[in-house]
Amino acid sequence: MGRITARRSITRVTVGSADDHGATRRTDTLVVEEPLEIRLGGSPLVVTMRTPGHDVELAAGFLVSEGVISRGEQFRSAIHCGGPADRPAAEPTGIPDLIDSDGTGNTYNVLDVTLAPGAVRPDLSLARNFYTTSSCGLCGKASIDAVEAVSSFEVAGDAVRVDAGFLAGLPDRLRAQQAAFEKTGGLHAAALFDGSTGELLVAREDVGRHNAVDKVVGWALLHDRLPLRGTVLQVSGRASFELVQKAVMAGIPVLAAVSAPSSLAVDLAEASGLTLVGFLRGATMNLYSRPDRVISALVPVE
Repeated sequence: MGRITARRSITRVTVGSADDHGATRRTDTLVVEEPLEIRLGGSPLVVTMRTPGHDVELAAGFLVSEGVISRGEQFRSAIHCGGPADRPAAEPTGIPDLIDSDGTGNTYNVLDVTLAPGAVRPDLSLARNFYTTSSCGLCGKASIDAVEAVSSFEVAGDAVRVDAGFLAGLPDRLRAQQAAFEKTGGLHAAALFDGSTGELLVAREDVGRHNAVDKVVGWALLHDRLPLRGTVLQVSGRASFELVQKAVMAGIPVLAAVSAPSSLAVDLAEASGLTLVGFLRGATMNLYSRPDRVISALVPVE
């Protein structure tokens, strides 16, 4: 798995009867976590902790989530830099040559992004604030107003409707794509599905749940698929405010999570017209907003 996983020696302790009680040495597989510094035109913008691989998608998705860009044509190029002296950084040859599609990453932890002429650059003097908004989320009514104000897409009018049985099968389909999780047990994942055909469009893993979503959104941007109308985003953990924010910014109308949403996540979903599904486990799920998009044979409870 390249730099996605690493091997470490551990002591395995078993507590039980006198026959099997004891400690043994063994090798364990861990998920790799490393910092990635994203730059714009050579100027530092943000540092995020991530699992190496699909770094270009991660940067592109982050810029979409923060309202900097919304179309593939605005993302001109990206190069990894700051590597060992014996491995010079690649020349900026364009996005298709830079997408690390094999997911194995490279030895560089700095990615320099160039936006197309005319794209509005963020105020780099406020660069540190990007870490707060992307990793810690925001809070309060003002943050919801801000998301609605800067999003280039609206999801309330999306006419997609999905069957409850289809949603119930998404966690298993996502888990089937988590090759690194099977080895480490320490990765989050996000997958995008076509709400009409049920086709899996893309799946990504990362040590950070927000990074996994940014990689999915970045994939969509680089393939000129924004806004993501008629799609369902399935995530492996809880539904936080920031994940709902990222879905809205990408034009995704349905977000499903295997765990609980936060109160502010529900507030933003309701205000934006996004369908938010939580506790999606087995044959049960909770619909926190826009339940009209989910087709169920059950009679609604008054």
